[in-house]
Amino acid sequence: MSSVNLVAREVAAKIVFYGPGLSGKTSTLRKIYETVRPAHRGEMMSIATEGDRTLFFDFLPVKVERVNDCTVRLALYTVPGQVFYNATRKLVLQGADGVVFVADSQPEMMDANRESMANLQENLLEQGIRLERFPLVLQWNKRDLPSALPVAELREALNPRLVPDFETEAISGKGVLDVLKGITRLVIQDLRAKRIVPPPRSANPVAAPRPAGRGLEAELSQHLVGRTASSSSTSTSTTSIAAPRPAMPSRSMPAVGASPQVVVAPTAPPALTGQRPLGAASALAPSELFDHARAAEGAFASGDYGTCIQACLDAARRGLALAGEGPLGAQAYLLQVDGGDLLKLQTLGARGGSYRVDDAAFALYVLMQIFTRLHTAGLPTPATE
Repeated sequence: MSSVNLVAREVAAKIVFYGPGLSGKTSTLRKIYETVRPAHRGEMMSIATEGDRTLFFDFLPVKVERVNDCTVRLALYTVPGQVFYNATRKLVLQGADGVVFVADSQPEMMDANRESMANLQENLLEQGIRLERFPLVLQWNKRDLPSALPVAELREALNPRLVPDFETEAISGKGVLDVLKGITRLVIQDLRAKRIVPPPRSANPVAAPRPAGRGLEAELSQHLVGRTASSSSTSTSTTSIAAPRPAMPSRSMPAVGASPQVVVAPTAPPALTGQRPLGAASALAPSELFDHARAAEGAFASGDYGTCIQACLDAARRGLALAGEGPLGAQAYLLQVDGGDLLKLQTLGARGGSYRVDDAAFALYVLMQIFTRLHTAGLPTPATE
């Protein structure tokens, strides 16, 4: 569920990338991360198994400026593709404002695609949401493979409603920004229909002029490292000089002249922006716990996993206390926080000794779970004068 800060005029929307294992969800998010300007993105968090599959989720807060006189922050997540992580899928899917279904175009993956789509419908239905009334786009990934099925066949099997769909090659980045723009457009339309996005502060068009023809696509494009070929002629707010960036050793950039691609420009280090990018936990944290979340993320980034776990435990206790007086377990129950996860976090905090990266990552995961539950419960309540 989106959150609105009327004072800051900010709307936070959650978009989840869903699909079978190894379909390209994490690769898509990584390519978006590489493309968004450092000043407009947070830290990307990824927890993987030995098979390089996302175990919990990836998280990437991206800012899109001035939609209805508001700043919109997109929180992008992926879910684990494996069936036996369905409980984690459900948790990450909670509160989503839109879904990108990433389908693998290979013939041998069609059963997995159908199974994952059915699982998405089932998990949304448990939240009282019908998929046909929910913002959804489909991403036909791995179109570069010779064995890729025709798009018409994929549509017949997975897209009977003919929602917006896009052909992509996640590794090279081809088409991924079109996917992001497509789902963002649907989410914003849905938020407006639900009257979640507030109207402009002033009806006077002189107060906040908007150039003709500048829609959501232009708003997104101005915050990218480069601009897609399709939008380069309309976007005028970006003044950086385009220049090629050295390619990553394991990936090659798309050829110039191909269908809408990203022209990569040099990126300034985050320190030059005057603002440290938000991490996953701090992006979700209530104002009362923002500093605690930042401390935990700083410790994680520096490899001080013990301090990270203690900071998460302290922030978790403070967050649960917002639910009212009583034992920690009772507070967790009232907020519907997973008791097993909370118990494991307490055990980690009391264990001492050396910690691994996955211990600290789990602590951050529990903390974000608590922040999400607080938001759902409307806590903390605004102070009244």
